[in-house]
Amino acid sequence: MHLVPADRADRRTIDGHRVCDAIAAIGDPGHVRTWSDRFALLADPNRLSLLLALHRTGPLAVSDLAIATGMNDPAVSQALRLLRAAGVVAGEKEGRVVRYRVVDEAVRGLLAQVS
Repeated sequence: MHLVPADRADRRTIDGHRVCDAIAAIGDPGHVRTWSDRFALLADPNRLSLLLALHRTGPLAVSDLAIATGMNDPAVSQALRLLRAAGVVAGEKEGRVVRYRVVDEAVRGLLAQVS
């Protein structure tokens, strides 16, 4: 049971080798947190709708996303602000218009699984 942290080493195990396998499977806590944060972003129906629209159609402006999702412009802007801060989407400015697209490859892979 070489992978068990010292603060848990005194606990009784049933299948010690599987405990070590489970610890290895969980991996780095920072990596787990990153994925947890991604799933939290996707857990909101409005954000997921925006991401699906962007994933399937390509770059779209806030007003077009608002029409497509039934959200109002400020709500779309707020959701995109969160997604942009998390590095999931990026905006490209063309004159006065900013079109957003999904840039996170891991999120893109998850969105491809949503039918």
